[in-house]
Amino acid sequence: MKPSLQLRLNQQLTMTPQLQQAIRLLQLSTLELQQEIQAALEGNILLEEADETDPWDAPNGSEPDLDWLEDDSGDQGDSPVDAAEREIDTGAEIIPQELPVDVQWQDVFENDLPFVSARMGDEETQDPLLRHSRPQSLRDYLLWQLNLIRLNERELMIAYTVLDAIDADGYLRAGLDELVATLGDPGIDPDEVATEIHRIQSLDPPGVGARDLRECLLIQLHQLPQSLPERDLALAICTSGFGQLSQGDIGGLARLLKVEVEAVVRALALIRRLNPRPGRLIEETAPEYVVPDLLVHKRDGRWQVELNPEITPRLRIKTDYARLIRRADQSAAGLMLKSHLQEARWFIKSLASRNETVLRVGAKIVELQQDFLDHGEEWMHPLVLRDVAEALGLHESTVSRVTTQKYMLTPRGTFELKYFFSSHVSTLSGGACSATAIRALIRRLIAAESPSKPLSDQQIARALANQGIRIARRTVAKYREAMGIPASSERKRLA
Repeated sequence: MKPSLQLRLNQQLTMTPQLQQAIRLLQLSTLELQQEIQAALEGNILLEEADETDPWDAPNGSEPDLDWLEDDSGDQGDSPVDAAEREIDTGAEIIPQELPVDVQWQDVFENDLPFVSARMGDEETQDPLLRHSRPQSLRDYLLWQLNLIRLNERELMIAYTVLDAIDADGYLRAGLDELVATLGDPGIDPDEVATEIHRIQSLDPPGVGARDLRECLLIQLHQLPQSLPERDLALAICTSGFGQLSQGDIGGLARLLKVEVEAVVRALALIRRLNPRPGRLIEETAPEYVVPDLLVHKRDGRWQVELNPEITPRLRIKTDYARLIRRADQSAAGLMLKSHLQEARWFIKSLASRNETVLRVGAKIVELQQDFLDHGEEWMHPLVLRDVAEALGLHESTVSRVTTQKYMLTPRGTFELKYFFSSHVSTLSGGACSATAIRALIRRLIAAESPSKPLSDQQIARALANQGIRIARRTVAKYREAMGIPASSERKRLA
């Protein structure tokens, strides 16, 4: 091959650092964004969080005017000593010479530490979460009860092994032989382990330590007063007719136990009041809080959307450090200040771009789903990402990033932005109905059905067809299962 010169023209998309940072901020959740902002504040000496009472601070997503940095005749700045003296002369908050004897410390000085306020007895400003210990587990609660019983070391060792095999629902998930093998002591008899199992089953909450649902119900029934009229029949149902009980066969239970149907119904009502997961009464989980990114409220008959001011602090560039950049040379310190200034500007602009995009997408969603906000789920309109992207002139991937892990607080509750997007089902009139609205209609039909004659999936599909919604029985079953609603055979109750 001979060497030759060729001229080619091509276009190529280059991901600049600014664009990469903007995309990364856009897809972050509220918690991740707060961590990113905190990392930026700690890693960039020119960034600081603006005080809400500062009259000259810039709003979030903007920066102060730094054009004066290019003015050679400008002020070169005051020394820290001069600034301190000026603060004293202007009457800033200083320690008074004498304090009144009838006031407290927090009445004179502003304190940002919530635990100090709690010690001072300020009930309005103290944080209740600071006084909340770690969540109590079921094992801790059972262990506390065992410590109230006089047990020797051998019995405690066996009891601890049994406790380790109880899950959060309160069920013992290990067999007798498995527990004996776990102990690893050939001198321990299986009867000793069974004794400790029965001891734990006598503890609170009733039903804990059961190996299956049948045993859990029996434990709870045995602890009820013997004078309860339905207790004996309920024990007989759980002992002899548990198969018919799981199938809801009331007539079979009446024939098996040779009692009236009304007596079986009363006994079943007692069984339904029992707790199939007794451990959940004690097991505590750490609360998970959702901080909304957008706030929606109705003002003067119109729905308005605004950013939540609590999720992102207002950032600005420190003027004291920025003033030094004007006098900086090409030394390592001067180059570092210039680099931090550029990074601070990029971060503030990227944060502003994120907030603007989230607000635009949220406002468009509210505009398209006003009927949902006014009337409820049954008025939800079908919506896809492409609809919002085309209306705002954005790419679908951008809308997808905005709606992921972003939440909106509305008068009807807090929803993820993706909640407002759903597929559609064709109607008999040629229109479309949202899948969210169809699920709401199915839930309303099931709530109004007769307990003795629940609606089947085919009957629900036929009822929806009468309302102009064409939907298959399989689709009804899929939506019903997604909402956690059992089938008609399991919902049947004898009136």
